[in-house]
Amino acid sequence: MTDLYPTRGAAEVMTPRQDPVLWGEPSEDLRGFERDGFLTVDQLLTPAEVLAYRAELTRLIADPAVINDERAIVEPSSKEIRSVFEVHRISEVFARLVRDPRVVDTARRILGSDVYVHQSRVNVKPGFGASGFYWHSDFETWHAEDGLPRMRTVSVSIALTENRDTNGSLMIMPGSHRTFLGCAGATPKDNYKRSLRMQEAGTPSASGLTEMALEHGIKLFTGPAGSATWFDCNCMHGSGDNITPYPRSNVFIVFNSVDNQAVEPFAAPVRRPEFIAARDFLPVK
Repeated sequence: MTDLYPTRGAAEVMTPRQDPVLWGEPSEDLRGFERDGFLTVDQLLTPAEVLAYRAELTRLIADPAVINDERAIVEPSSKEIRSVFEVHRISEVFARLVRDPRVVDTARRILGSDVYVHQSRVNVKPGFGASGFYWHSDFETWHAEDGLPRMRTVSVSIALTENRDTNGSLMIMPGSHRTFLGCAGATPKDNYKRSLRMQEAGTPSASGLTEMALEHGIKLFTGPAGSATWFDCNCMHGSGDNITPYPRSNVFIVFNSVDNQAVEPFAAPVRRPEFIAARDFLPVK
């Protein structure tokens, strides 16, 4: 298969996007997504639903079976849970969220096809020291290490706590989804074991990030619990540390088109585990 998006080579390289942004029928409410690479929803979940999902999150991160599961990623310093992957398989409560028409139908409209879950997780940023996620394009990793061939993947981040401008909220460079930044450097074997805690391989250079930031700027996403942000797989994004007393927890679901199934990795020696990069391509029903 032709590699449209070379990365992890000897030098960093920028490639114009070779794929549509909006694969489905154009509509007024998705015009901003096509232009900027993201779409915000002020209230996707009701307050009662937020409480139910937050209670389930609290249960999960206190469950010894989850804590000792390889799908739970802990903070290097505090040893507190940072993320729980494949949460829609661990919890029926979160499985229902994946199947919710407010969620999966939007993914189908953007991607123009049936979809399956490439990845799901809850990200937990408790106050006073939870570390952030450095600047990156998700597609760069999903292409290099998981074998997703095309940019036909969309993510939704749903807030379970208030996302403030001070507690490590999501930042995106608007319009960055139209340029693929292929990173320099080879992928180590079993890179996922380190990258889920602190990403190194697949990290853009300071000069590359500066060039993109000067062209596109940076938008910070804040909002109440229950709000959501949809964003394209190739958006350059990241988040800072949370040194405030205010926790920040989000559910993160990645939908991939059933017509864009993963093949062998394009720039890694082996596939990542299926709890990070699904190989079950059955569509969400």
